[in-house]
Amino acid sequence: MSHDASLLIVEDEPKIARLMDDYLSSHGYAVTTLGHGDEVLPWLENNSPKLILLDVMLPGKDGLTLCREIRQLWPTIAIIMVTAKVEEVDRLLGLELGADDYICKPFSPREVVARVKAVLRRSQALAEQATADQPETLAPVTLNEDGWQALAHGHDIGLTAVEFQLLRVMMQSPGRIFSREQLMDHMYRDNRIVSERTVDSHIKKLRKKITEALPEQEIIRSVYGVGYKYQPEG
Repeated sequence: MSHDASLLIVEDEPKIARLMDDYLSSHGYAVTTLGHGDEVLPWLENNSPKLILLDVMLPGKDGLTLCREIRQLWPTIAIIMVTAKVEEVDRLLGLELGADDYICKPFSPREVVARVKAVLRRSQALAEQATADQPETLAPVTLNEDGWQALAHGHDIGLTAVEFQLLRVMMQSPGRIFSREQLMDHMYRDNRIVSERTVDSHIKKLRKKITEALPEQEIIRSVYGVGYKYQPEG
């Protein structure tokens, strides 16, 4: 049984993380677990889960801060907050964090699965509505800037944040050749040091996803020794 949905569990108690992982995996979800708050944003730069189960109390960056930041950077990812303190529930609901739901510890694994299914159903319905609202266009790929989505014939290609950034930069200047260094500047705004092979790796994944959605079109082209460009015609 597969739900075609990847989940991220952020929980620093190994026993609880393992319990949620085992139960959700057995229900067909692809699950990743992280145990430290500082690991979450770097992981999300290269992965695009449908939903995050996010513990409030974490080493490093806490869950409330993470929830706000994830909402700003990746607004389409669903978030369920997990808390051990019942008195925190009112605070969670009172804060405009943007979480989709919350679960109180101790919880039953069945409750977790039920909440995950319900939140994913709501998210899917919202995504379908957003797609239906997209204007008709002749462009092979369109961008939904608010949702950080690239759409091929109205269907989400499923890009990571970094892949979306790369595509958006090139689409803003069709036909212009971007060097790997120029693309790196747009990928990582914190001036981290990455190799040119990192750019090639992201481009390779981006092209693979576009090819799967548009098998007869090559819209990102390599210019040998120079870089890459977005050019859908011809």
